[in-house]
Amino acid sequence: MLSQTVEYALRAATFLATSADEPRTVEQIADATRVPMAYLAKVMQALVRGGIVSSRRGVGGGFTLLRSPRDVRILEVVQAVDPIHRITTCPLGLASHGTRLCPLHRRLDQAIAAMEKAFATTTLAEVLAEPSRSVPLCDFPLPPRRKS
Repeated sequence: MLSQTVEYALRAATFLATSADEPRTVEQIADATRVPMAYLAKVMQALVRGGIVSSRRGVGGGFTLLRSPRDVRILEVVQAVDPIHRITTCPLGLASHGTRLCPLHRRLDQAIAAMEKAFATTTLAEVLAEPSRSVPLCDFPLPPRRKS
């Protein structure tokens, strides 16, 4: 139900949530999240347009979250890159259905609504704080850099 773009955006936003306001380059984010750099650059621009992250060019530049991870909802990240679309009319265009959804499409829309509600009530901070025994796909937060 969710696109690869959404997956990549969520990985990037979650990674930035662990970066303590330190700007991260596309290369750093791509390495940490295992997202192809060229694709990630487009995803990051969508997150900028969506008001989730800011970008700064030049030395010391990169991407940072615009707000605290406690204030960024998963739904905001999703909607910034590939908005969720509810089913409001028959997707098949059947005149006999009119504005009422058939039982199948009504249930599909209910599932979409449940997902939308779960994403709207979950923040990046909650995802990061959730205890889990599973091994994360991405090894972050990154260890501190050694100063040369």
